[in-house]
Amino acid sequence: MTVRFTRCPENPIVVPGLYEWRMATVFNPGVLYDEGRFYMYERAAGGLRPFHCYIGMLESEDGVHFVHVRDEPVFTPEMAGSKYGSVQDPRVVQIDGVYYMTYAFRPYAWNSYPTGLGVPESHEVDYPGFDCRSEKNQTRSGIAVSTDRVHWQHHCWATPEGIDDRDVILFPERIRGKFVLLRRPLQYVSPDHSSIQSVDAPGIWICSSDDLETWSEPTLLAQPEYEWEGGRIGGSTPPIKTDRGWLVLYHGVEDQHPPTRRVCYRLGAMMLDLHDPTVVLARAPSFVMEPEAYYERFGLYIPNVIFPTASVVKDGLVYLYYGVCDTAIALATAPLEDLVAYVMGDG
Repeated sequence: MTVRFTRCPENPIVVPGLYEWRMATVFNPGVLYDEGRFYMYERAAGGLRPFHCYIGMLESEDGVHFVHVRDEPVFTPEMAGSKYGSVQDPRVVQIDGVYYMTYAFRPYAWNSYPTGLGVPESHEVDYPGFDCRSEKNQTRSGIAVSTDRVHWQHHCWATPEGIDDRDVILFPERIRGKFVLLRRPLQYVSPDHSSIQSVDAPGIWICSSDDLETWSEPTLLAQPEYEWEGGRIGGSTPPIKTDRGWLVLYHGVEDQHPPTRRVCYRLGAMMLDLHDPTVVLARAPSFVMEPEAYYERFGLYIPNVIFPTASVVKDGLVYLYYGVCDTAIALATAPLEDLVAYVMGDG
């Protein structure tokens, strides 16, 4: 069988504008469905040079038409530790009555120069106290918490300093009493920070914790295997609990034309064991979604990109929220049972 995501006819559903801090781009949101409403946490930037990103909050009754809750961001680089930085790609879950947001954090925002062809050219910026050495400006991932969905504060770091480790995503419930986390490090760092080594290919790793502070040694869950995944995969949305396992949606990045840094981001799916999510039960060999619509193939920042970071299950449908070309936010839906059947290889 095949599975098909249906694009919302009003796509893109959230676009830049309105406030200075989101005039350039909005993309890669986290979304909660809670108490009958949809709550979106957008990654937004007011400009590209420098490319400071913030997290704004919107709400909706129908999951399509969103309005801002506040005219200021609900989470900023300064709240993560550096007013010169950038907070990126929130994923949001609710566990035991507390809201958790995992986010990527770059201490010093880049200047970015889109080419219209592929991945933008980016350069370090000379900030006070920063010598423009890239090794001192790696993307670290943090966890913020809230009890009311609106007011957030940084709680802890989920990854160590000194390496690029993003696509950090919490499972939406404890498993056997532990928090469980997906990661995508570009290097591997031992839990006691005694060793650092490059990974063979950036993939999805998994670890667990009793308290969010101390994490188990990460286990490699999956690496690129198929041509469409290119040389890098990473988690996309928080895992979806089904009666057959944890449905994990992930992205693959295919290099299509290295001289122009042209890439293609697609969406894949795998199923993990409910009680031991280090076990991969099934993995679809083909992608379940790729850039097709104009707004998915052409945009301000980087063409040919769909980047889902949130999924809500309502009335049997998966509402998939995703960034398009790092420019705007779109929505697509698919029946959950179709996705599960496809991943599990049902006839």
